[in-house]
Amino acid sequence: MLRNKSNEALVALLLVAPFVAIYGLIFIYPTIKLFIVSFQDAPIIGNGPFVGFENYTRLWGDRRFNTAFWNTAYFVALTVIPGTLVAFAIALGINRLKGRLQALVLALFFLPYILPVSVVYLIWDWTLNFQFGIAMHLFDLLGLERVSIFKNTTWFMPAVAFVTIWWTCGFSILLFLAGLRAIPAEIYEAAALDNSSVWTTFRKLTWPLMWPITALVLMIQLILQLKIFDQVYLFSIGGRPNDNLVLVYYVFQRAFQYDQGGRAGAAAVVLFLIVIIVSVLNFQLTRLSKGRG
Repeated sequence: MLRNKSNEALVALLLVAPFVAIYGLIFIYPTIKLFIVSFQDAPIIGNGPFVGFENYTRLWGDRRFNTAFWNTAYFVALTVIPGTLVAFAIALGINRLKGRLQALVLALFFLPYILPVSVVYLIWDWTLNFQFGIAMHLFDLLGLERVSIFKNTTWFMPAVAFVTIWWTCGFSILLFLAGLRAIPAEIYEAAALDNSSVWTTFRKLTWPLMWPITALVLMIQLILQLKIFDQVYLFSIGGRPNDNLVLVYYVFQRAFQYDQGGRAGAAAVVLFLIVIIVSVLNFQLTRLSKGRG
């Protein structure tokens, strides 16, 4: 039977229309509004006079923005690649387990991922708090001097990075396990017949076959950690928040503490462009590596 193409197109448009409307309302319109506000001397609510690129030029002379930029880069370096490698190593170990033991160990590693950030904060504050933390009592038993980890600029970012890896690696482990289970068992059987060592099998078979999953995990982690805010905000309570600034925290301060919507918008646009550029570069590098493979 001949189909009425115009009717099919109309039905397709009607089905897609709700999604397009919601997407435009909660993403497209706010993004356009963000770019407009970034060129204005505007408060957080309302418009202001047009100032051109002044908000952007003032960013690079702002000591707090420079601190936020480099803290974000430092945090990404501490979490993205180390977190991916940790998740991959754990997934390799879990993949060797069988039955209920495998399910139990996987559940234990995945459990932190479903916790809200407030619970994660309380758990690690109870563990590492200078006055009553469990770890501090262990320091006392070992005769070591207590360290105020979350109030010390040197230790703050590494500690928050460690907590973040503990909190988020469960999802990455699931992705790696899915990739490992998708590798045909016949490949490893053939490698065993050739007397391939464990390291050779991993380097020649497992790692190349797992590279697409690894690239996906790297991209997800990179985008997530560039937008880090919750952990830094919570663990900075009672400490020195201006020394622990990250880009989203800087935007929060400018927008909601100083009512400088224009400058906050400019910082948000810079972060938005960084995320896009890094994502595109990561995608292109992934394509190039697959082409060479």
